[in-house]
Amino acid sequence: MATNPTAALERLVFAGVALTSRALAEATPGLELTIPQWRALVVLGEAPHGARVGEVAHALGGSLPGTSRLLRRLERRGLLSAERDQADRRATRVQLTAEGRRVRNAIVAYRRRGIRSIVRAAPPSLELTAELERLAFAIAELT
Repeated sequence: MATNPTAALERLVFAGVALTSRALAEATPGLELTIPQWRALVVLGEAPHGARVGEVAHALGGSLPGTSRLLRRLERRGLLSAERDQADRRATRVQLTAEGRRVRNAIVAYRRRGIRSIVRAAPPSLELTAELERLAFAIAELT
């Protein structure tokens, strides 16, 4: 099946978003996380000692005020904690709480199960795996 690589990659990205949306709904029923809230949990999950609000805003590609509101909503839900940065009292640092880490891990596990079932059904070649890694890196560079 010959196809346009741009269209194929776009379908793959859309499918990934759909898988994430399903994971947000099914792995954490009743929590109703948005994609931007999920992205914040991902960013903070990669920062074991937390991050400044400005760093999170940069990683999300959002404004400082908008990111601050998003993070306050997550804090009210018990998914992260916020405190003044000891190195710069003007800044606020946020980090996942134990509940935030549990939620993040549940969503990641749900997505991994889905991806593993796809890979088991049609194991990729080493060449395809290398190409997927290259594409994943290129996409990450865009975000």
